[in-house]
Amino acid sequence: MADPLDLTGRVGVVTGASRGIGAAIADTLARHGMDLVLNAGASGETLAELAQTLTAQHGVRVDTVSGDVSDPATSADLARQAFGQHRRLDVWVNNAGILLDGLIGMTPTADIERTLAVNLAGTLHGTQAASRLMARSGGGSIVNMTSIIGQVGMSGHMAYGASKAGVIGATLSAAKELAPKGIRVNAVAPGLIDTGLVAHVPPEKLEARAASIRMGRIGDPQDVANAVLFLVSDLSRYITGQVLGVDGGMALTS
Repeated sequence: MADPLDLTGRVGVVTGASRGIGAAIADTLARHGMDLVLNAGASGETLAELAQTLTAQHGVRVDTVSGDVSDPATSADLARQAFGQHRRLDVWVNNAGILLDGLIGMTPTADIERTLAVNLAGTLHGTQAASRLMARSGGGSIVNMTSIIGQVGMSGHMAYGASKAGVIGATLSAAKELAPKGIRVNAVAPGLIDTGLVAHVPPEKLEARAASIRMGRIGDPQDVANAVLFLVSDLSRYITGQVLGVDGGMALTS
């Protein structure tokens, strides 16, 4: 029986792949044999180093495309690279995102626009580019990164929560529209994960949030990467339009 986690011969795009959750996803997919096209914004040198490491460790082909996902040209470039090198696309992970805090009435307009542009519009651009190419390849799996905040909200995160809630709406709509084409669309909703996005959180607040996690620990990027692996593999071949929480039983109450 074939290994349902064997991704050899498949091609995937991962945005926001230079660090944190994105880097863990890239490593996990490469470890299971997938060739990759990776994206990051201003960290082109870091992205190139990651690509070289993944190729050396896992023997897969890894190409890179630097660019801001809020610009639709970046998604077009990623799809073009995948098709140019492999003539196919099986997986697209819309992972790139930013977190800009701000209380209501005090959040700069620029922060609101930037958050929506990267987190929500970037996901829409990626989904459109992926669906066009996947339809030519006979189907595929799109995974969008949302957040527990997009599901239940949190004080001080109106713009971020709105952007991630929008990702859920986009996921559900795309799943219905693309299913007849053999394209599955799902979302992963991390809770508190140990990445650079939480590095700015004051220790006392971080401790309070960690205390709300029923499993007693902050999540690791690999926890999220494992969920993505499941959603892009044949183990989930009959799953679409779902939001998979990866939060350790976290409850946000503020």
